[in-house]
Amino acid sequence: MAGEERGADGRPTETVDRGRPVIGAQRTDRGRLVNGAEAGQHRVAAMAEAHSAVAFSFSVSHEGVDLNYDHEMLGVVLMSGVRSWRRRIHRFFNGFRNGIYPVPLSSLGLTVATVGAMYYAGYDGTGGLTDFFMRHAPRLVSAEEHVLKAVSVTAASTTIWLSVALALKYTLRLLFMYRGWMYETRTRKMSLKTKIWYVLVKILTSISRPQLYSFQGCLPSLPLPSVEDTTKRYLRSVRPLLDDAEYERMVKLTEEFRTSLGPRLQRYLWLKSWWTTNYVSDWWEEYVYLRGRSGIMVNSNFYGIDAILMQPSTIQAARAANITHATMLFRRAIDRQEIEPITVQGMVPLCSWQYERTFNTTRVPGIETDRIVHYSDSTHIVVIHNGKYYKMQVYDIKKRLMSPATLEMQFQRILDDDETTPDKGEEQLGALTAADRSHWYLTRRDFFSRGTNRASLLAIEKAAFIVCLDDVDLEFDKNDHTKLDEFGRWCLHGNGCNRWYDKSLNLIVGRNGRIGFNGEHSWADAPIMSHYWEYVLAADVIREGIGARMGYTESGHTIGEADPDAIPPVKLRWDLKRKCLDAIDRSYREAQLTLDDVDLRLLMHDAFGKGFMKKCKVSPDAFIQMALQLAYYRDSGRFRLTYEASMTRLFREGRTETVRPCTIESSAWVKAMTSGKVDRAEQIRLFRAACDFHQRGYQDAMMGKGIDRHLFCLYVVSKYLEVDSPFLKEVLSEPWRLSTSQTPHGQTNLLDLKKHPGCVSAGGGFGPVADDGYGVSYIIAGEDIVFFHVSSKKSSADTDSNRLAGQIQRALADIRTMFEQGGQ
Repeated sequence: MAGEERGADGRPTETVDRGRPVIGAQRTDRGRLVNGAEAGQHRVAAMAEAHSAVAFSFSVSHEGVDLNYDHEMLGVVLMSGVRSWRRRIHRFFNGFRNGIYPVPLSSLGLTVATVGAMYYAGYDGTGGLTDFFMRHAPRLVSAEEHVLKAVSVTAASTTIWLSVALALKYTLRLLFMYRGWMYETRTRKMSLKTKIWYVLVKILTSISRPQLYSFQGCLPSLPLPSVEDTTKRYLRSVRPLLDDAEYERMVKLTEEFRTSLGPRLQRYLWLKSWWTTNYVSDWWEEYVYLRGRSGIMVNSNFYGIDAILMQPSTIQAARAANITHATMLFRRAIDRQEIEPITVQGMVPLCSWQYERTFNTTRVPGIETDRIVHYSDSTHIVVIHNGKYYKMQVYDIKKRLMSPATLEMQFQRILDDDETTPDKGEEQLGALTAADRSHWYLTRRDFFSRGTNRASLLAIEKAAFIVCLDDVDLEFDKNDHTKLDEFGRWCLHGNGCNRWYDKSLNLIVGRNGRIGFNGEHSWADAPIMSHYWEYVLAADVIREGIGARMGYTESGHTIGEADPDAIPPVKLRWDLKRKCLDAIDRSYREAQLTLDDVDLRLLMHDAFGKGFMKKCKVSPDAFIQMALQLAYYRDSGRFRLTYEASMTRLFREGRTETVRPCTIESSAWVKAMTSGKVDRAEQIRLFRAACDFHQRGYQDAMMGKGIDRHLFCLYVVSKYLEVDSPFLKEVLSEPWRLSTSQTPHGQTNLLDLKKHPGCVSAGGGFGPVADDGYGVSYIIAGEDIVFFHVSSKKSSADTDSNRLAGQIQRALADIRTMFEQGGQ
């Protein structure tokens, strides 16, 4: 596994700093004070933190060998080894099951028994393969005839079973390469070809229940479009953005590229498409994310918000405990592959590759490029509270996941800890991960590569995830949008130093029990975090099919009893010298400039939602994208290059592709809406034409026939070959002044919004891509609500998030009026 650091035993290395203080007399979740004697017991239990060398020792003297060992410590070491081997064995069998999918492993025994019974009954169902093994087996083993016969029958039937399994697997892969189904929606008559395809896929995928990674070997590779097709699509996409003279210039530039340099670059890209699993993903991860040298806070990281219509508990420690427990259950489900892969229309699977790095993952800075480091296992989390960092175990001494009640006790100990104070510079330490990446690399190299600082840094980076216990209330008031705006800002960037922005996941818990998360973007895309967020919200609020230990008492505490012998949290220690403090201060000042420039507005649109959009007989996503085009045109007075994120996870290791919502059709409709000279019937016709074209573009992007990833990879090839392309340079330099993304919802079957209409997240958002542009994220929350997250920069005179939010509301209202007055 890339970026994984392991010790001699094959497990991730773990550096432990001796002498760190544990939290002593603190108040538990039940109000009981942990006294000094109990704290002493916890210190004994905390021996699990020490090196295994102290578990036993021996000395040789003239009296013989003197052996001393600690029973408890040896038990801890034994349990740790057992857990490690269980994980390895479990992963081995899961890997084998996935390799033979869709054939179930249980069918092997049935096949051997059936073929064996037939053979002993006088009929060779192996077509002579058993006799072949019988003739050659004596050369390999010396055994009696009945033993050789049994071995030969088993070998022959197993060979046939494996052949059938592989044949079915590659048949399924060939079926998944068919793309016609995407364009034949359920409202239209399916072709005979698609009907046959549908039946075959249904039969093969119903043979056995898939695991998370079962379909990985069946997914096709991302297809490479032709240069001619991509350039043709590109020219059509920029037509509404350019006047006649500019468009003619671009046509000439495109034609020159298509006939000269383009084919040469395409040949190298064609070779890469055959040599690698996915010709885009590795370059996309490296050049778009990891090579960026500016700070990732706001510029790259994104956020998610609580189910704001419900609040199961107002007790911070209790909510943190249940969410942490649910998060660990989700991690365990990934490790055991118990999560069913997400499918489109219940049949065609999406690639699950990105789930692997959801936890135990960190982004490590470099001088020119960062790297993603993933550890295969972690038994602790790191908690940030009041400028202090704590290492907190989430497994007990027997390596069992702690109960929510025990976790609440642990979090409460941290909240009540007034005996320890932040080390000098510790409160602003997280700013290093928020600001300039090269500066963070140099600071890390010079001041965090040895001693106490290295040990504490490794504890953070090897943690499963980060929990931020914030000393602020995260609030929602339907009549005061500023509270939800502040909620979003706090999740997006905090105070610039109370998050560890390099970690894949920062779980945020407000003082009043409201929650959110901050996610690092390079390792995966938002749908993975959305899936996780749906899971934990369902576990915390609905608690159906997740875990019996979840829930709250009437007073808001977790249910169950805490384990008084749980290993207490350990405060991490730092030795930060003057030059290091200066480096931290520089990053902190840079982070403050970044977050002070954020203009974020959250809009809860509840006049109508998906229900009305369906009545208009258009895609809800296309409906909203047209509203955004109208809103932006009214806001800026012109059309701009617009980005909408689509996915390519129908292909192996697929990530995203760009849909360009600003089209000839959408611009025609916007002009009809703003001219005041077009009747409602014509406006509706133009609207539906724009929505249909947008939907087709979205489908093309999902099918690997997008524009921008292909051009991006051609540009990377040109840089490797050190050749300049005026066409590619101009295409790649044009900023996305309107960058949009839909937060997916309903990826699991855990959330039934008809039964629990309030259990829907307000979604999440991200910062603007261009200095003078907007970032707009939206989530279609059920039938009647749509949340919008609008971001921009205060320093830009061209943008205003509150103004655009108002234009979005106006555009949605105008579309509704258009249909009502048009009589359709």
